[in-house]
Amino acid sequence: MKKKLFIYGSLVMTGLLLSTSCTKDFKQLNTDPTTFSATNFDPNYLLTTAQLDYTGSQDFSFDTWRADLIYCSDMIQGTATSIGYWAGDKYLLNPGYTAAYWQSDNGADGAYSEQVKPIVDMVTTTNGVAKYNNLHQIGRIMKALIFERITDLYGDVPYSQAGQGYYKKILFPVYDKQQAIYTDLIAELQDATSKLNASGDIPTGDAIYHGDIGKWQRFGNSLLLRVAMRLSKIDPSTAKSVVATVVGKTMENNADDAFLLHDAAGGRPTVNRVSQVLQGGPENQYVKWSQTFINLLKGSGDPRLAVISVTNANIGAPGGDSNPADQKGQPNGYDLSGTPGLTLGSAPGFTTLGDYSSPSNSLTKLTSPTFILTYGESELLLADAAERFGIGGNAATHYNNGVTAAITYLSEYDANATVSPAAAATYLAANPYVAGTTGLQMINTQYWELTNTMMDFYESWSNWRRTGYPVLVPVVYPGNATNGTIPRRFPYPLQEANANPTNYTAAHNAVPGGDTMAGRVWWDPAQ
Repeated sequence: MKKKLFIYGSLVMTGLLLSTSCTKDFKQLNTDPTTFSATNFDPNYLLTTAQLDYTGSQDFSFDTWRADLIYCSDMIQGTATSIGYWAGDKYLLNPGYTAAYWQSDNGADGAYSEQVKPIVDMVTTTNGVAKYNNLHQIGRIMKALIFERITDLYGDVPYSQAGQGYYKKILFPVYDKQQAIYTDLIAELQDATSKLNASGDIPTGDAIYHGDIGKWQRFGNSLLLRVAMRLSKIDPSTAKSVVATVVGKTMENNADDAFLLHDAAGGRPTVNRVSQVLQGGPENQYVKWSQTFINLLKGSGDPRLAVISVTNANIGAPGGDSNPADQKGQPNGYDLSGTPGLTLGSAPGFTTLGDYSSPSNSLTKLTSPTFILTYGESELLLADAAERFGIGGNAATHYNNGVTAAITYLSEYDANATVSPAAAATYLAANPYVAGTTGLQMINTQYWELTNTMMDFYESWSNWRRTGYPVLVPVVYPGNATNGTIPRRFPYPLQEANANPTNYTAAHNAVPGGDTMAGRVWWDPAQ
């Protein structure tokens, strides 16, 4: 201790001597040129960080593993899994897993630390800086994208004060009401997209569109379309009015698809997060496409089936049987307990585990892209708006465009996943659009199928909660947390009760239906 104090005292005295003997050019002499500040740091790096981490956290992809896959993919019946810790398949509550998107077990990772913090930093440091106008507006659009998912998963969440610990000394952010969050998301997207300048700066840190401002304008309007349509059940008049402002300004074709390409050479932080999970551990053998999903594709003769699904193969490895006739989805709700009626071996039609269909190698390579928002999604949302509200053109036309895009975009994963426009046309001829309630079911079932193949089960779950399509038969498993109904939200992380107690308690007590998996977010009222 005496040695430490001596060293500290010597450093202090040295500093005092320097400060009294040399005051000329003090700031220049006493500024470390290797340190970063708002004046010498390129904020483009923050954009890259936020974009990469939006595809999944860097702590072995725990948010992707737990939130997107263990919960969303099985709850929404895109996949089925008999592994015991895949709690979403049975609607069981694992508080650490449902909290993972917000904050990981160690509190160092999750959306607030890895996505919100860098994007708030970027938006703040570029605000009013003319040379970074486009970077600033793209940051605002990314911020809206990030918060849309967070609030869709949990409901009321820290928003207006989130990420402001450094700038405004706000250490205990309030939980904004989801209605207020959505109102601001709409305003931010409208304003940021309108201020993008095709003749302005080209952001070098953009890992999605590589600085293409025209694509960002169409992305901003397509995201605005999605945000607006999320309100179709709770506030249809706002949804309709906002959608009307983006008609003709959304994505134009698959070339506008927003995705991030991954790099296996960078190791764990840069690979595709979903593929990383599915290639490891028991997931490699036990994660299967669900019976619901495979049966819908087979029943309609969907040409995607031949390229997205294989039997008797390891996930992420070539090989296996891709014959559409041989594909077989696994039913949800079964385990490996050996208990009659519950164990997978007692499922109707069970033969072997390998006979159940797995995602194909084309979709699950470590270098596979992560899709963020696609032309197919935007066209199907426009089809929904046209059918539901009578705006934005012809529902059948948008539906045909959306389905064609949803079938042909798969080549962006891998050339081996290519499905021709002719095959899509044949499929549409055999499954023509039918207006009315049937049309809404067709549109949103296709949306579910598309987001499943994108491995974006967050979005698949959100749109299902909004529309109720496709009609899914819930799993009834002993000890489930929802009384046998498909979950509607994630409970708040228990860590928040200690970290932000006053604001957590207010939000926890205000959840419609209770702060449980059966509670509801604002835009998803019980009807």
